[in-house]
Formats: sequence, C-alpha cells, structure tokens
Amino acid sequence: SNAGGLGILTGLTQPSPEALRKEIQRCRTMTTKPFGVNLTILPALIPADYDAYAKVVAEEKVTMVEIAGGSPKKYMKLFHSHGVKVLHKSATLRHALKARKYGVDLIEIVGYEASIAGGQPGDEIGLWVALAKALEVIKDIPIVASGASGTGKQLAAALAMGAVGITMATRFLATKEAPIKQAIKDQLVCADERSTTIVFGTLSNATRVFKNKIAEEIREIEYDEKFDGDFRKLAPLASGKRTKKMWRETGDWDDAMWSCSQSVGLIHDIP
Repeated sequence: SNAGGLGILTGLTQPSPEALRKEIQRCRTMTTKPFGVNLTILPALIPADYDAYAKVVAEEKVTMVEIAGGSPKKYMKLFHSHGVKVLHKSATLRHALKARKYGVDLIEIVGYEASIAGGQPGDEIGLWVALAKALEVIKDIPIVASGASGTGKQLAAALAMGAVGITMATRFLATKEAPIKQAIKDQLVCADERSTTIVFGTLSNATRVFKNKIAEEIREIEYDEKFDGDFRKLAPLASGKRTKKMWRETGDWDDAMWSCSQSVGLIHDIP
C-alpha cells in the first residue's frame, strides 16, 4: 500500500475474527494509504465463521473487500452500508456476471494460469482470452486482471487491454518481507512455469497449486476410478492447518498443498 498498490490482508490467515480486527488495526499503524481484506468463502475446505469475519471487515471500514470462492450476495448490504467497496474474484465470466447482478463495485477476472479456485471442467481459459471477453461483455464495472501477473510488463499489457489494474499474489511470496520460511522462497526461485498443477478438478472447484508430493497424492485419489467425490478423503492432505505449519514452522514446501500461479516461472530473485 505504501508503494502505491492496494495491499490485501488475507482474512482467514487470522485464527479468529477478533484476531483479524487486531491485524487490520495494526495495519493502520503502518500505513495511511488504502488497503483491503480478502475473504475466501470455501466452507468445505475452510470451516470458519464467515459471518463474523465479514462483520469485522465491515465494522473496521476497510477500503475494499475481495470476495473469493463463494458468492458475495449475502454480504453486499453489510459491506456497502459501512462504505466498504466489494471486489469479486471471478473464476469465470459466469461468476463475474452473477457478481455484477449482486452489485459489486469491481470484478477481478481470473485466467486459468492464475492461482485460481472454482473452475469447472471446460473452464480452462487463459487470461489473454478471459480478460478480452470480460471487457467485451462488462462495460459498467472496472475490471482487474488476475492471471499469473508477476511483472510490470504484464501490468502494462492489462492496462492496454482496458483493465484498471492487476492482482499480483505469488510474486510477493518470494520477497524478504513475506513472513514465510526461507526454504519456500528459495524453491519459488528454482521453480519454473511448469511447477504447478490443478487439484479438485473432479469436484468442479479447480484450484492451481504448487506441484509437489501432496498435490500429486491428491490427484491420485481424485482420479482413482473408486473415488466417489467425497472431499473428506482429501481433507487431511488439503488442510489449512497443514499449510500454515509449512509457512511458519517447517518450511517443507513438499509437505502441504499451497496456491501458486504459473507466474512462478517469472520469479528469479527475492527482493
């Protein structure tokens, strides 16, 4: 935010709604610029009191909330009544059009190369087409491009096409400020654009993650002919607690499922 972007806190990395409130307040001591909060609504994957998290975001009157994973419909009145702008992270044009109907302020259109969540079979559309199509169809709401954007050149290209900006996520993991273990940052620098894979495709919730032992185990279970679509069989491998332990304690990038876009192929240093 201090550099001119819109920094976004991820709400569910905080263990409770009140912990998120404290983090928002802490952020205010570090910047006078606008910042936002991401709220990823995935009850099957992340059991949480989403209503309470949303209430905190509204009460703290952050500049913007980024809703991902689920529909923003339930919370639109709450956020707007507190002056919070709503950006919906849309995995497809279908999701974007629904979000527009609910009155969101911005649409984030996500290409298949991004650290996407929510795609169904047939939704394997890259940003180059997804963004152009969205700009063709949606003319009344600003559109943000999200699709493995890790460089200034990609920002310039998105602006040239008509987007108002880009989302940059994976790139910020490989920075000195990122509060994750050094071994993960080093692995990001070593990786290339082929170092990601898709999980949960069989559940119509395609999610791009770093290609590692755990991701491969999830895919083996998913594509076994005996798999009946029961997420509980995948849950221990996809557990957020497991991923949190990797980020903060072990640094074992091979032992948890974690979101990662193909922009990892554009990461060559840890500035």
